[in-house]
Amino acid sequence: MGVPWREHPAWSEVDTLSEATGRDVASLLLEADAETLRATRNAQLAAYALSLVVLRAARSGGLADVAVGAVAGHSLGEYTALVAADALDPEGGARLVAARADAMQLAADAAPGTMAAVLGLDPDLVAQACDGVDGAWPANDNAPGQVVIAGTAAGVEKAGEAAKALGAKRVMPLPVGGAFHSPLMGPAQVGLDSALGQAAFRPAGVDVIANVDAGVHRAGWESLLSRQLVSPVRWRESLQTMAGLGITHFLELGPGTELSGMVKRTVDRSERANVAAPQDLDRLSAFLTDLARPTP
Repeated sequence: MGVPWREHPAWSEVDTLSEATGRDVASLLLEADAETLRATRNAQLAAYALSLVVLRAARSGGLADVAVGAVAGHSLGEYTALVAADALDPEGGARLVAARADAMQLAADAAPGTMAAVLGLDPDLVAQACDGVDGAWPANDNAPGQVVIAGTAAGVEKAGEAAKALGAKRVMPLPVGGAFHSPLMGPAQVGLDSALGQAAFRPAGVDVIANVDAGVHRAGWESLLSRQLVSPVRWRESLQTMAGLGITHFLELGPGTELSGMVKRTVDRSERANVAAPQDLDRLSAFLTDLARPTP
């Protein structure tokens, strides 16, 4: 996923992050196959690095001149959001991401698990489907009608069947390396907490919406990021919080377009754009021009 960016000036961010972590980040972005990236210790560092490349490119493409109302990131993306808010520097964020990924890999190896997306069912009913099932929990409340569950393979299968019985349209297994945002990640908190205790956080320069409570924060990230490991990602509510702050234009930075789709399903009358590849920078320019127009 890094190939389109390797000739862009923002690619220099990759060299910086490789030096900070002692990992060959360029290899992950340019050469790693799907099986290599299935390992969370590789996937997280690769996604974080590319998101920072995109952030740097977007800023040079005009985003730096825009007053940002708030930032948020889904799960791992919260670390990129903190860099965007100047609460972390890129290198410090990379070291945290590497520590988080290693700790989560150890937890996933010790207690194997999986995740599945439940489509077409309200969050309360998804929670009901997980209740009473040993080894299944709601993990991500992404958008109306899209909730992800996590747990052991047997637990997720049983909860998925219960969800179907309650009216879910579909239950889709996800190709992930563990039961993220569930109690099975509890052991990973030890390693991450150690890294968080050494991190140099600053008060954020812009509101950051946290995964764990969908609230507005500018500090206290040592606790928030630790809790995030074992808590559901409240993304639907986070988008609603941003809309409640008066935000109407949402820009997704990084690989993929899934978050833009979640905005469309969650926030009425929103404008959306995403930058995943260099060719998207032209669309970013048009988006920022529209944002600068006075409201009628």
